Amino acid sequence: MPTAGKVGDWAFKAFTAGLGVATIYLAATFSVNVYRGLAWHSSQS
Repeated sequence: MPTAGKVGDWAFKAFTAGLGVATIYLAATFSVNVYRGLAWHSSQS
C-alpha cells in the first residue's frame, strides 16, 4: 500500500517540523529569559 507509506512519510515530516519549531521556540524563550535575567541583575546593583 503506497498510500500508507505516503501518510507515514507525511506524519514523519510533520513530526520533525514540529520538533524543530519547538526546539527553536524553546531556545528563543530561553535566550530571552537569560537576557532579561542579566538585565535585571545589572539594574539591581
